[in-house]
Amino acid sequence: MLTDVEHKSVSPVFVGRATELDTLRRALTGVRTGEPQALLIGGEAGVGKTRLLEEFTAEATGQGALVALGACVESGTEGLPFAPFAAVLRTLRRLLPEEFVAGAAGQEGELARLLPDLGEAALGRSGEEGTARLFDLTARLLEHLAAARTVVLVVEDLHWADASTRRLIAYLFRTLRTGRLLVLASYRADDIHRRHPLRPLLAELDRLRTVQRLELPRFNRAEVAGQLAGILSAEPDDSTVDEVFARSEGNAFFVEELTVAARSGCHAGLTDSLRDLLLVRVEALPERSQHLVRLAAEAGPTTEYALLAAVARLPETDLLDALRAAVGAHILLPSEDGDGYRFRHALVREAVTDDLLPGERTRIGRQFAEALAADPTLVAPDAYATRLAGYWYRAHDAAKALPAVLRAAAEARRRHAYAEQFTLLERAMELWDGVPEEIRGALRSADHAEVYPHLTARRGPGTGEGPDAPLRYLHLMADATVAGRLCGQRERAYKIAKKAVRMLGEPASNGESWDEPLFAAWFWVQRSRVAESVGRGDGWQELHTAQELVRGLPPSEMHAEVLSCVASWWMLHRPGPEAYAAAERAVQYARMVGADDAVELAARGTLAGLRIDSGDIDTGLAELREVLADALRRESPHQIGRCYVNLPSHLEGIGRSAEAAALIEQGLKESDRYGLLFTTTFIHANHAESLLSLGRWDEALRSADAAAGLTGQAKPAGMAAHTRTVIALARGDLDTAVRQDALARSRVGSHGAMPQHALPLATARLSIAAAEGRVHDARAELRAAAHTGFPPGTQRYAWPLLVAAATTESDARGLPGAEEGRADHIALVRRLAKNLVTFVPVCEAQAAWVRAELRRGEGQDTVDDWADTHQRFLPLERPWDLARVALRYAEALLADSGTRPGPGRTQAAELLRSARATARRLAARPLADSIDLLARRARLSLSTRPAPAPRPDTPTDPAEALGLTRREREVLTLLVAGRTNRHIAEELFISPKTASVHVSHILAKLEVSSRGEAAAVAHRLRLVGGGTGGSGSEGAGGGEGGGEVGVGV
Repeated sequence: MLTDVEHKSVSPVFVGRATELDTLRRALTGVRTGEPQALLIGGEAGVGKTRLLEEFTAEATGQGALVALGACVESGTEGLPFAPFAAVLRTLRRLLPEEFVAGAAGQEGELARLLPDLGEAALGRSGEEGTARLFDLTARLLEHLAAARTVVLVVEDLHWADASTRRLIAYLFRTLRTGRLLVLASYRADDIHRRHPLRPLLAELDRLRTVQRLELPRFNRAEVAGQLAGILSAEPDDSTVDEVFARSEGNAFFVEELTVAARSGCHAGLTDSLRDLLLVRVEALPERSQHLVRLAAEAGPTTEYALLAAVARLPETDLLDALRAAVGAHILLPSEDGDGYRFRHALVREAVTDDLLPGERTRIGRQFAEALAADPTLVAPDAYATRLAGYWYRAHDAAKALPAVLRAAAEARRRHAYAEQFTLLERAMELWDGVPEEIRGALRSADHAEVYPHLTARRGPGTGEGPDAPLRYLHLMADATVAGRLCGQRERAYKIAKKAVRMLGEPASNGESWDEPLFAAWFWVQRSRVAESVGRGDGWQELHTAQELVRGLPPSEMHAEVLSCVASWWMLHRPGPEAYAAAERAVQYARMVGADDAVELAARGTLAGLRIDSGDIDTGLAELREVLADALRRESPHQIGRCYVNLPSHLEGIGRSAEAAALIEQGLKESDRYGLLFTTTFIHANHAESLLSLGRWDEALRSADAAAGLTGQAKPAGMAAHTRTVIALARGDLDTAVRQDALARSRVGSHGAMPQHALPLATARLSIAAAEGRVHDARAELRAAAHTGFPPGTQRYAWPLLVAAATTESDARGLPGAEEGRADHIALVRRLAKNLVTFVPVCEAQAAWVRAELRRGEGQDTVDDWADTHQRFLPLERPWDLARVALRYAEALLADSGTRPGPGRTQAAELLRSARATARRLAARPLADSIDLLARRARLSLSTRPAPAPRPDTPTDPAEALGLTRREREVLTLLVAGRTNRHIAEELFISPKTASVHVSHILAKLEVSSRGEAAAVAHRLRLVGGGTGGSGSEGAGGGEGGGEVGVGV
């Protein structure tokens, strides 16, 4: 029922159901015309029918509607007669006492059959005639009550309704013709079996054009995440969302119950109350059906009919009858392919499994394992290995489970299902000690780990064991480490590698001699590969250890692997000549020792990337494309993923964003094909960057969400947060920008981060400081970045930083509070720009932008400066940057031509129109506002319609065009120089009060809110000369009417 009882498990935030809520709102709007509306709302138990009705009725009440609630009551096979309508009429009588008396006048005895509160029920009519009379009186009463006001009737739990209630609601749905009346009825769809008495009524009502029917689906993952956030009053982590979504399958009630269970310490399994609730229907089945349900629960999420029959060993007629009962009770459903059965809800299966006795579960597992081992055709070929391994595992037969698990793991790797492979290998490690030595000794490695000495070493003393040597626990750890890294389980992969290194440092228990330096070096390399992503440093110490382990040993593939990883590390952390030399050595060594394809491909990919960064772009791109083609041809998953991360990134860095985005689309497909979940997060993060450049910001935000949500790994989540920061800043949402920047720094790490992360973070922090008017803090950000330096190959990240710094100085011109240290900072930007390379057009355009902004900041920019910058950006794939430059160009044109008609104003108008269209498309409100403001100040129409001819008396002086009087210009000149109202009054021989009035008029005419903004606008529009220097005793931000230093128009 709809009640006001508060449950701690209920989310205070209403989640999802936008479409359904809109349908109800439209119905409410429709009844206000005097035409009644009726809706049926169906959905499984717990899906959220009541919550939807609560939300809607609260809205309706807030809009002045009267809401009357009634619920059918379960009482044996039939509900209580007319129970919901008795409740509804009782409420209406209480809310509308006079209208109710008038509407029921003379018919109280008849209506007392529904509402005994009205007195004794009348004698006389009975049977069909009496019922028809009662129904008609009820309808007329409701129409009377809804004649002058909106009335919403809600009947809940129609599946429990008695026959009389069902007939009455059918009558109302068919016959209500007038009145502002909305009738809503809800029911549990999963209770409506073939012989349920409500079923024919629903079919009848479906045929009425006046009745709408809503079926509430379960929540999707995003909606479950929203529900959890409301319950927990905090954003849940991705693993929590994944777990709850998987177990609840989107049922809102189950989400609540699982959250409560977790809060009470029940993180695995079910609470007793929830288990009892889920088992009610199961326990109502005949015993034979219950037995089949228990078998199906242990068989898996879906059970093939043939497999179930083989284990149940029942006559087919009895088997089908038992299954029919389970399906009729909405416990089992036919599977999608029609060959088996699945549970209607995963939690019911979980409850049934939990209810099994300890020995019972083991026995059932063995029955399924034996049946499947005897006839593999009982399941699909691709499921056989995994299913058999699972059954033997649940049968607690380690000797049979271990070989089956290893075969399933190998099959998973062949299908590139690395997450499944990792789970199976962890299970194999768990089973290992429980398996007799003679069985373990007969096992061979059915899988392979990258460049692992056990598989790659040549036979001979000190060269490894050879690929056909007996499988060892260490080899399982190697396979698990690689699978964990590839599927995104990097924390667990790191711990396995760490444990392996520790084991290799201990004396061997069986006296066998392993090639320990090569094994140890291999595990140290694996630790290096995942160290940074799990917050264990930058990985260099691990690589250094691996180098020391292989030093002095005969040449081997492991040497090549270490050199390749060292070169890759240098490329990412300290790009430059050392990195280039290391990459060249790695390629040469890999070829010399005949290393595995993956080793040589990795080294070649690193070298190609460094060539691009050093300016040899065509050669580097060609080589990187060749590496990708070779990786695809050789089906090397790690190198395929690496290429689809690095090649689009390099294309983005040289300004070819559309090409990068198109390649990423292909990369996402390949990454998904190979199960490279961790790689996919980086591909999504790179996609967001390219979409950002292309001006496809909403798509960029979706890609950022995908990057952050897939694995929860720090780096891609930080990159995603940075994308959100940039877009939020551009759209004027400073709070979100600050919040996302903090998140980006926490995930990427602001200290010791790779240049590809550190420089964009510095740009964001500088831009936020500038937007908040903290010019000196913005300068400090640039100084910190300059102190760290711009290594070779980082120009793609450094130029945007310099653009932001130069723009800050340009916008701060005329703000006395920003004058201190200004010249030194402009000189710093120039010095940094001078030492930064421009290999490609996008960097050349950014360099021109920096030069123009710095000249603007000094009041020396010209139309030619901005024309050159604009011309450089025109062919590039950077609409946002082009729009910002167009604004500057138009500003310069207007300052040069004033308000005189001519080509300058015409060109400025075209620039502003184009820039405004881009700003509006991107929802970049600050830029759009700045464009509109400039147009208004310049008396420039941005309408696409022909502008009216200028009047002969149109002023040509910008100050005159803005309506500034001679005295106001004098005041503005002193204001720009930093004078307070008192100082202005003394210099102009006026009173402070008069000076204050002039300042207020100036702010209004310039459409600004502070003295600092007025000073900046005066400089920008050349309303005053160079000023009279000095910041005054209080500066532009102090004194009467002063404001804080601000940056930007």
